[in-house]
Amino acid sequence: MPNRLADATSPYLRQHAENPVDWWEWGADAFEEARRRGVPVLLSVGYASCHWCHVMAHESFEDAELAGHLNERFVAVKVDREERPDVDAVYMEAVQAATGQGGWPMTVFLTPDQEPFYFGTYFPPEPRHGMPSFRQVLDGVDAAWRERRQEVGEVAGRIRADLAERAAVYSAGAHHPPGDADLHQALVALSREFDQARGGFGGAPKFPPAMVVEFLLRHHARTGSEAALEMAVRTGEAMARGGIHDQLGGGFARYAVDAGWVVPHFEKMLYDNALLLRAYLHLWRAAGSGLARRVALSTADFLLRELRTPEGAFASALDADSLDEETGAMAEGAYYAWEPGQLVDLLGPADAATAARLFTVTADGTFEHGTSVLQLLADPEDFAEYEEIRRRMSEARAARPAPARDDKVVAAWNGLAIAALAETGALLERPDLVEAAERAADLLLAVHLTPDGRLLRTSRDGRAGANAGVLEDYADTAEGFLALYAVTGEAEWLQLAGGLLDTVLKHFTDEASGALYDTADDAEQLIRRPQDPTDNATPSGWTAAAGALLTYAAYTGSDRHRTAAERALGIVGALAGRAPRFIGWGLAVAEALLDGPREVAVVGPAGDRATEALRRAALLGTAPGAVVAVGSPGASEAADEVPLLADRPLVGGEPAAYVCRHFACEAPTTDPAVLAERLGVAVALE
Repeated sequence: MPNRLADATSPYLRQHAENPVDWWEWGADAFEEARRRGVPVLLSVGYASCHWCHVMAHESFEDAELAGHLNERFVAVKVDREERPDVDAVYMEAVQAATGQGGWPMTVFLTPDQEPFYFGTYFPPEPRHGMPSFRQVLDGVDAAWRERRQEVGEVAGRIRADLAERAAVYSAGAHHPPGDADLHQALVALSREFDQARGGFGGAPKFPPAMVVEFLLRHHARTGSEAALEMAVRTGEAMARGGIHDQLGGGFARYAVDAGWVVPHFEKMLYDNALLLRAYLHLWRAAGSGLARRVALSTADFLLRELRTPEGAFASALDADSLDEETGAMAEGAYYAWEPGQLVDLLGPADAATAARLFTVTADGTFEHGTSVLQLLADPEDFAEYEEIRRRMSEARAARPAPARDDKVVAAWNGLAIAALAETGALLERPDLVEAAERAADLLLAVHLTPDGRLLRTSRDGRAGANAGVLEDYADTAEGFLALYAVTGEAEWLQLAGGLLDTVLKHFTDEASGALYDTADDAEQLIRRPQDPTDNATPSGWTAAAGALLTYAAYTGSDRHRTAAERALGIVGALAGRAPRFIGWGLAVAEALLDGPREVAVVGPAGDRATEALRRAALLGTAPGAVVAVGSPGASEAADEVPLLADRPLVGGEPAAYVCRHFACEAPTTDPAVLAERLGVAVALE
């Protein structure tokens, strides 16, 4: 019989609906049941495309004998971390503090008062590699609960107190917005961690540093630092040529298990691809890289082809695992890896040899069982031949069993995709991408935005879930709407962004310090209110909100929003030199603050060629965080909606661009080349 998860909206929870484990969803009922029975809670947190989550489910949660043992002694609660990032954040912080590491699946044992007292991640069915078996863990926790209850309570109390102390650090409010010296210090610290040989930062596993790349590009644009540009370009090229980049279908896997970007962890996440799409677009804009342009377009096409839902938004992820037709079992990477013999069967000996050379498919293999993950270590000499081989390989791969898709729509990640697609469509002259961004934004408005202006975090099949939006949902959705306004000139998007940011100021901000919380003041109260200014796989909600607040203030002249952005950025100065890899988006926003950001108002008849030439020059500018508003001359309604456009006449009867920064404006220009020079345009306007 299906368990309680059969009616869940989360695809991840529904994957466990047939388990013999008597799962509960997170909620008061589960903890009341634990209190009634006098047993601890097993909290298991994961997500649909997590490989090791699937492994542990198959090995342990599908085992009827083990499940019976678990059900007898615990109340089991299953959480999708993508639906409940607040629950995940609180207990992941405890896991990392206690063990020095974290990850998913996350396994935490709680008292009926939600206090954690024992932690772990994946546990195997039998002891191995120094890890106890899951059965041993269950027996040990059960024995401690029954025989040493006071000791368990003391441990839980110490952990809760430690979490409270950590929270106090972020709310101290003793920091000022970072200055030039702080950002230079961050650059120096990053250069020490930069992998000169292989690009990226640190060793294995190696994650795509999209937010850090954005900081480096903005720092180069503001200061002229060649070191910053070199690190960004080399990292972008290394990732694009490695196995982490899907050389056939476009898009990127979650991370590389090695330091050279060769073998990925094969899950493909919406947030990674949205962030990397924007990063490669900006790499092209800053350096004119043809490779970056190709990668941006192929990543955008991947989003539309494989992650767009029937309702027009974007699904969360593709699994790492798929069916291996030779073994009949699910295997990580089976969809993506190739053997030399498969190339010969498909292409014939001559083209197979070319394909093997182009994509580094070897007899020994670069992955498991003699298979290779495709790489493109150098551009092909004959692009037509390369494209034909790539087409045939893509068609053949499409016939393989495909990875499953988690079709849950997450507001924050769709906000990131909206921003990236809107900008890419405008800069690379792909109106279909702008239309896709608008359609996704329309879905968020229709399904995720409630009548009282609050956001719901998730939806599926066009139906909203019950989980309240967290800070990143408001911040990233506002960022997407602001990007749509810059590209389309439709003031509704600016107004909608303002409404979301007003909610941030009212419900997520500590008025005393300016610090930001991940959950609203009227959200479910956990053992502590989660709060984290550092980036994870996505920009911190804290610094993403600071960026959107700063942009909105530049459009509207709102001192309230700018002051809130400056106060929120105080934490960045404290972390810039110590942990720049984990505050990348905050550093990027700080670059915009130091540069102004520049405010560009383009005034001219809609659709006029001269107006559009000025608009394009403005959008191609590399000035950090520059905002662009376009409107018709003398349109009082537009000026009322977008104060940046107020009192901007034509110049000599011609469309004109006005550039302001730091509360002072330059003389208007009618020449796109002059505007391009002022904004640091690095690519040809034509």
